[in-house]
Amino acid sequence: MNETITILQQNLGTALWDTAKMVFISGFIGIIFGTLIGLFLYYFSNPLFAPRPLVNSICGFIINAIRSLPFLILMVVLIPFAKLVAGDPYTPLGGAVSLSVAAIPFFARLAEGAFAEIDAGVVEAARSTGAGFFLIFQEVLFPEALPALIRGVVLTLISLLGYSAMVGTIGAGGIGDLAIQFGYNRYNTGVLVSVIVILIVIVQIVQWCGDRLAEHYTRV
Repeated sequence: MNETITILQQNLGTALWDTAKMVFISGFIGIIFGTLIGLFLYYFSNPLFAPRPLVNSICGFIINAIRSLPFLILMVVLIPFAKLVAGDPYTPLGGAVSLSVAAIPFFARLAEGAFAEIDAGVVEAARSTGAGFFLIFQEVLFPEALPALIRGVVLTLISLLGYSAMVGTIGAGGIGDLAIQFGYNRYNTGVLVSVIVILIVIVQIVQWCGDRLAEHYTRV
C-alpha cells in the first residue's frame, strides 16, 4: 500500500498532465478538421447544395479505411509520421499525432451525421430565400446541429482518453504508461485499480458536463 501511494505521489501528476496534453491537442485538431470534413461530406451529398456522389464516395472510402484500423495498429503504422512531425514519437506530443489522425475521421462521421439529421424543410426554406451556403451554415446548420455536435465532442474526447491509454504501450507517457510501467510490469494492483478509478471519474465528469451543455443548446 505504501509503495502504491509513493508511486502515485511521484508520477500521477505528470501522467495526468501528459494525458491532458494528448487529449486536448488531438481533440482540438480532430474536432476542427473533423467538422470541416463532415460539412464537406454533407455539402456534396445534399441535393439542395452541390451533390457530387463520386467525390463523396472517395472521401467516405478514405475515412472508413482509417477508421477500420484498430488504434494500436494505426499508432504503430504512424510512428514514422509522428517522428517527422514531433521529432520523437515516444512522447506525449508524438502520441498526440497518432491520436489526431484517429480523431479526425471519427469526428467527421459524427459531424456529418449531426448535419444530416437537420430537418430538410428548414434547410430548404433557408435555401429558398437565396441565402448562400455559408450564411445557411451560420444561421441554420450550426445552431441546429450544435447539440449533436456537443455530444459528438464528448464521445470523441472519451474515446481519445481511452486511446491515450494505449499510447502508453509504446512508452509515450500518460496515465496508460503509468498503469503499464508501475502497475502491470511491477505487479502493483493498487496502481492499476487507482488508474481505473481515475479514468472512470474523468469520463463521468466529461459526460455530465457534455450532457448539460447539449441540453442547454437543445431547441425545444
